[in-house]
Amino acid sequence: MSDRYHHGSLREELIRSAVELIDETGTAAVSLRAVATLAGVSHAAPAHHFHNKAGLLTAVATQGYSAFADRLAQAWERTGSLATLGATYLRFGLAHRAYMETMFRPELLNNDDMELIAARNRARALLDRGAADGEHAARSRFEPGDDFSQVRSIAAWSLVHGLTDLIRTGNLPASYADAPEETIRRLTESLAELGHVPTD
Repeated sequence: MSDRYHHGSLREELIRSAVELIDETGTAAVSLRAVATLAGVSHAAPAHHFHNKAGLLTAVATQGYSAFADRLAQAWERTGSLATLGATYLRFGLAHRAYMETMFRPELLNNDDMELIAARNRARALLDRGAADGEHAARSRFEPGDDFSQVRSIAAWSLVHGLTDLIRTGNLPASYADAPEETIRRLTESLAELGHVPTD
């Protein structure tokens, strides 16, 4: 048995080991046995804390959403800028493969887990708040009765998540992340210009 685990919270060490494995191999190759081996504990230990792989990945996703929400909150409090929120999203997504590969994979998780729900809702509330920035200036583009805030939130989330995923998977050059605020601004400005071009 490895001497990697010495003291402290075994549960946290198992989550750290799972994050390390996902970073190296992705979620498909993660197993309770592999996590136990890496942590240097008995193979029964992960099952005791998480019951199964879904429980373990749920804990990873919950930790990811909590860290993600912390970063978003700090960025919003510092600048109150949607572009900065988007840049924060991009930086976080590129720096934390394990979190990104679990947070947005509901089929792998226990989606009724209360800690996961709370962490996810906190992150989404911050994204919604950022998307509402500048709402009144753009509202005239929508018909009366449209759920403008929801549409704007989905659009902003789709843009930055898609950009993050395209860079993370090598489908766009990593240089797009060198100046993330500027990249986000240029993309949103380009989309705004397209919105003024007649399509018929």
